[in-house]
Formats: sequence, structure tokens, C-alpha cells
Amino acid sequence: MLIKQAPDIASSEITPESVYRQRRQFIKALLAGGALMAARPALALDRYSLGRDEKRYPGPGWLQSQLRAAKVGAPIAGESLTPYGHVIGHNNFYEFGLGKEDPKAKAQGLNTDPWKVEISGEVAKPGTYTLEDLLKPHALEERVYRLRCVEAWSMVIPWIGFSLADLIKRFEPTGNAKYVEFTTLHDPSQMPGQRSFFSTLDWPYVEGLRMDEAMHPLTILAVGVYGDALPPQNGAPLRLVVPWKYGFKSIKSIVRIRFTEQMPEVTWNQTAPREYGFYANVNPEVDHPRWSQATERRLPSSLFSPNIIDTRKFNGYADQVAHLYSGMDLRKWF
Repeated sequence: MLIKQAPDIASSEITPESVYRQRRQFIKALLAGGALMAARPALALDRYSLGRDEKRYPGPGWLQSQLRAAKVGAPIAGESLTPYGHVIGHNNFYEFGLGKEDPKAKAQGLNTDPWKVEISGEVAKPGTYTLEDLLKPHALEERVYRLRCVEAWSMVIPWIGFSLADLIKRFEPTGNAKYVEFTTLHDPSQMPGQRSFFSTLDWPYVEGLRMDEAMHPLTILAVGVYGDALPPQNGAPLRLVVPWKYGFKSIKSIVRIRFTEQMPEVTWNQTAPREYGFYANVNPEVDHPRWSQATERRLPSSLFSPNIIDTRKFNGYADQVAHLYSGMDLRKWF
């Protein structure tokens, strides 16, 4: 095909064919080598429609490359992501205060690097591991999950993490390991809620799962959200995410994972057993003693612009997890 030169373009302004081909080869090489992935934090601003004045949480340097290489997660059909500002600004993290805004206001000085996690109990390979060592063998991936709080508000969040089951297998649980217990950092010098006169919880915060729940493919340990590292108010640097359970089961800032034969004594169940069961599966048919669980406020939601939706059993994950509770009375084992 004959290509004519436009008369208003000087010959000196035309890119030589050799330079053009070199540029194309350079771009191909970048793509093949993954070098363009370094732009992901900036691209995430557009991908997630984040406000450019909202604070980013890139995390330590060693983690950034893993976050950028994370496999992008599939969206949830019919669901929109909760705006980033709500995800990082509306939290229950009583170690920093009772208000929803307290974690963002008071957690920014939390020291999360270096971070160590103790593995103990009924396992063949106990020990204390740095977070970097824990993550090293695992490829990160994004998981877009619903989060339903027991207080009847909810979000849709793009977490970045890895399978808890894969981590468990590494430490070779014994035949006596029936449950997995998780413990949050206890450091009143950094966590003002732990030294508050008004606190009603016994610290440290403890949560637990049955072994088959912990091994389920939906259960992950998260180290990131919205393309970056977890902010301190969201449980940096390591938190549990169990999407079919109420949010208080997804314990934050984990420093200990212990394998036990007996059901762990977990914080909210011990504090108010009539209100918070060990299982804490999302169930619209079992009300909280002080409010209905039949509906939820999907954030953002306000008095003048309410966003009220029906609550789904197991938070919409019944097809994947209902078999775990076959034969159980879910009103008794709530």
C-alpha cells in the first residue's frame, strides 16, 4: 500500500523507521518482563476511582513488588466496590477506640515493619516467623469479597492476600489440630483502646475457626486492599478474612496462630455469649438480641440516601460453605 507524506510535516519531524521499531521492541520487552507493573499503584487510582487526595498505604518496600504482582480478582456480579474512603475510614478496631473514625485517627503510628507471627500448638513445625518469611512462598491474589458487620452494615472490598489453607499446610498440623486460634497484637503503648478505662474487652483480642473453615478456599490472610498494603486501621500488616462470617471473626494485626484440639475461647463470645456465637455465620434468620439481621446498610448509606438491602444467608456464599454446617442447628450454633 502506498503511503503519501502529508505536505505540512517536515521530513525532520518524521520518526525514522528504525527508531520506531526499536521503541516497539522496547515496549514489548517491558511488558514481557513485567517492568510496567511498577506503575500499578498509580494505575490503581484510575482503576478503583480513588480520590487523588486520599492517603495511600504502599507498605514496606519488600511487600510492594508482591502486591503489584498480585493476580487481579474477578468482580462480584451486580455489586459495586465500596468507595475507598469508606473502607479506610469506617472501621471497628477497638484497640484504637470505640468510634468508627477512631482507628483511622489513632492507628497511623502503629509500627508494622518488622512484624513477627508465632506459630504454635499442634503442628510439626512451630516457630516465630517474620511476615516476609511467611509470605515468601505464596503468590498474592486479589479477592473481591462482601464484608457484613454484625452491626448490620456492609461493604464490598478488594482484598489482596493468600490462602490460609496453603499457610496451614506448610506447618503440618497434627491429627489433634481441630481448631485454629488467632491473636491480635497486645501493645497498649501503641493501641490506646487497650489502656482505655471504658474498654469492656479482655486483651489481647482472640478469634478462632474450626479446621475445616480455616482450610476452606474462601478463607484468606490479607496483607493488602485496593492495590496497596493494608492501612493500620484495617488490620495491618496481616488480617484474617472469612467472607461468610460477621466481620468480627476477621481478626486484625495477627501476631500468633495456634493450633488446638479444643474450641478456643474467643473474645466476643466470652464477653457476651448471648449476643456473639463462636461461629458467627451471617444468618438473616437469627437476629442479634438488640436488632434484626434481616437487612443491612450497604455503605455508603445515609439518612437521606439510605441503601438498605436484604441480608443473604452466609453473606451470599451459601453455595460454597453451607455443607460445612450440615446437620447443625444454626440457631443454637450461631
